[in-house]
Amino acid sequence: MLHIHNSLTRIKEPFVPITPGKVRLYVCGMTVYDYCHLGHARVLVVFDTVVRHLRSLGYEVTYVRNITDIDDKIIRRAQENGEEIGALTARFIEAMNEDADKLGVARPDAEPRATQHIGGIIALIEALVKKGYAYAAHNGDVYYAVSRFKGYGQLSGKHLEDLRAGARVEIDEAKHDPLDFVLWKAAKPDEPSWESPWGLGRPGWHIECSAMSMHCLGDHFDIHGGGLDLMFPHHENEIAQSEGASGHKFVNVWMHNGFVRVDDEKMSKSLGNFFTVREVLKQYTPEEIRYFILSSHYRGPLNYSHENLDNARAALTRLYTALRGLPMVNADGSDEYAARFHAAMDDDFNTPVALAVLFDLARDINKIRLHDVAEAARLAGTLRRLGTVLGLAQGDAESYLQTGSREHAALGKEDVERLIEERNSARKNKNWAESDRIRALLQVNNIILEDGSAGTTWRRE
Repeated sequence: MLHIHNSLTRIKEPFVPITPGKVRLYVCGMTVYDYCHLGHARVLVVFDTVVRHLRSLGYEVTYVRNITDIDDKIIRRAQENGEEIGALTARFIEAMNEDADKLGVARPDAEPRATQHIGGIIALIEALVKKGYAYAAHNGDVYYAVSRFKGYGQLSGKHLEDLRAGARVEIDEAKHDPLDFVLWKAAKPDEPSWESPWGLGRPGWHIECSAMSMHCLGDHFDIHGGGLDLMFPHHENEIAQSEGASGHKFVNVWMHNGFVRVDDEKMSKSLGNFFTVREVLKQYTPEEIRYFILSSHYRGPLNYSHENLDNARAALTRLYTALRGLPMVNADGSDEYAARFHAAMDDDFNTPVALAVLFDLARDINKIRLHDVAEAARLAGTLRRLGTVLGLAQGDAESYLQTGSREHAALGKEDVERLIEERNSARKNKNWAESDRIRALLQVNNIILEDGSAGTTWRRE
């Protein structure tokens, strides 16, 4: 049975969907004012893998991942660029989708944008005002009254007294309490705005996700996910808003993936230590990046380094070497490898242990193929079938081993194959010095030759 660590209860617990056989899942997506960095990529890949496993278990999954397309950062970037906000967000939505597609991340079932849900956001704020959870301030802003919600802090474990002691209030703010947060911002010159009962303005960030998730999935759904940095205050505020409006539980299971770290610091744009997906793709294949992300458990830290990405490349080389030259066979999925793999994934999506099962398969394929090609092919089919859950080992083995991310290598594929022909000719003529010279030349260019009964194969190191 699937068990998931619930950030709300702080324990790993059996997953029981609200509606048998169906799962409704919402994940906080990107704020589209720049290119995706590896922290964003981790969110995309982790929850894509969660959805893949849920579907492999037979669940009918409705996966919603929102887009924040109106926000202070977006407005500021558009002003800096001298660009229309709509043009800026459209450009970075397209870039986000390109990056996600390369990483093998399937599109969500719904991808709501904040600007498309202004009516629902206003209606939700009106309900909160009517129930006494929100108030209109003299400056035209509308705030959520945190002290009115009895369960505030349940997700993050924070206490109002501690938060209030460390809170700061700007002189011109009209809050009743320093912890209150904005639901609706009064219009400012040169900023986009919409009509509302409180005058022209735009929504605050937190209310956007409550309105979009409740519109797409209802006011009580199964799983809400996102990065650990969103637990407080964003997700805490979502609970307060949503449960304040509905009067009942908002989400059953909260999932948070850990940070990507560089030199023991969280990767983030504010710290200036981030690497965009596009930058990393110049040196590594999308599959290598995906493997790197899944090589750590989603709740733990993920340490960015060239060494760890090189390890991902070496690991995929091992998997594809095992698959190389074997016919495609459909596996029935009833063997002990599948049982171990699914047990790992059922244990809070433990991808490192699941990957270990794939390596056991690769090892056994390499042993068996020497005397039983049919059985090796069956095991290779199992490896590929299990790999679909992780989005790995689905490509052509020959292509990966001979190209990988080294498209700009000094020796192209045609050069390598020409040199191998010359080496074969030298060996046939017993010109061992020339044969050794060619092998050495290829080694210098990171080309590994493997001589076997079926001839010489090669791969890039």
